Amino acid sequence: MKLSKQTLLFFIVLVVVATLVKFICAPQINLSGFTAVIAISLFAGLTIRDKKLVFLLPLLTLFLSDVLLQALYALNVFPFAGFYSGQIMNYILFIALAFIGIAFRNYKTAGVVASAIAGPTIFFLLSNFIVWKTQANIMGYNQGISGLWQSYAFGLPFYRNSLISTFIFLPVFIAVYNRIKYGKLSLAH
Repeated sequence: MKLSKQTLLFFIVLVVVATLVKFICAPQINLSGFTAVIAISLFAGLTIRDKKLVFLLPLLTLFLSDVLLQALYALNVFPFAGFYSGQIMNYILFIALAFIGIAFRNYKTAGVVASAIAGPTIFFLLSNFIVWKTQANIMGYNQGISGLWQSYAFGLPFYRNSLISTFIFLPVFIAVYNRIKYGKLSLAH
């Protein structure tokens, strides 16, 4: 897993972008779900050939951004903690998103579009199911199917924002990475 200086710098920029987007968007309810991390997970699966790095990049990005937000929270600069109960499930979901990227890797631009739809959709379905299953009482959902539908209904604004952000960040990340790695600004390599 040897990285060029440019690639390493690009990965550091991804962490910074993910953290800035969280810092700006997460506290605003109308922007919640607008994230760069879904795009980073899909990007890793779509473009990175080293299997260890495919999963390490989204995990490190998520972890480092959470560490930075936790520090800002401790300094009373950010309204909520970077680390919270049940967070491990999000980490697992972001690993799953890298698998989605891998699944669409050979489909060039169509794979980018398909993963940009599939990634946020699967994240939405699974994360809201998990919230319903594990926090129904806290969130005020009943344990029946109507509670699950209520969880999905309340999650729709987050889903919309995650789709929009993925369609913005994913092609940009891929194009810039291809420019750095292969010398061409492209969605396919």
